[in-house]
Amino acid sequence: MKWFEIGLVVLTFATGIIWLLDRLFFARRRAATAGLLDEEPAVVDYSRAFFPVLAAVLVLRSFIAEPYKIPSSSMMPNLLIGDFILVNKFSYGLRLPVNNHKVVALGEPARGDVVVFKPPHDPDQNWIKRVVGLPGDQIAFRGDTLYINGEAMRYTPIGEYVGQGRGAEMNGATLLTEHLPGRDHSVLEWIDRAAPSGQGEWTVPEGHYFVMGDNRDNSEDSRFWTQTHFLPEENLRGKAFLIWLNCEGWFCTGSFDPSRIGTSIK
Repeated sequence: MKWFEIGLVVLTFATGIIWLLDRLFFARRRAATAGLLDEEPAVVDYSRAFFPVLAAVLVLRSFIAEPYKIPSSSMMPNLLIGDFILVNKFSYGLRLPVNNHKVVALGEPARGDVVVFKPPHDPDQNWIKRVVGLPGDQIAFRGDTLYINGEAMRYTPIGEYVGQGRGAEMNGATLLTEHLPGRDHSVLEWIDRAAPSGQGEWTVPEGHYFVMGDNRDNSEDSRFWTQTHFLPEENLRGKAFLIWLNCEGWFCTGSFDPSRIGTSIK
């Protein structure tokens, strides 16, 4: 993904510069010598044709919405392997492509937001988790219960999880509603294991967030990051808001679930 972004930026600027230089200098010279404005080199012709398309794609992906594909089960039951999602790129401020530097501050993550980010221990990748801890929060995870500032979150049992397609790998897990302050969402957990993992207590520093997967027993999240348990604000890529496709394989030759198209991410 990083190399695609770099390539898109390079191609956009290269085609734009070639087209602009030709318009300012070389087109008039050709007109003076040949009397024709449309006899231009192939590289100029291609640059003039592709620059508007590349520029539009760059602006769309960098500042409006960017597509991602869910590769793992860490956000089940809400996001499944094979889901294609859209990420709002301006929810948390406008950022430059490639280096992700914020140039315009527009907002900050709220508790319960599903965010795409670059993990601090592997910044070349893009991960997706849910924000459960805000700057200054005291976060604890004991047993199967999340505590925020000393208060245990409430859980409403829904039943045994039954999934289809790639979602079937978590069949038999317990499906619950976790009641975060101001935000309810579904989580999965196994109740028959001997020792829950990811236990501990943490204080979220300023400018950082604590993130967890909804599949609580199958998620490499802030609980397990060894260098730092927290997500720096500058690593945010955007807020996930929509599932626009679910399929596997090239051209969706594998599993395909049309029922997930247009599903909002909550």
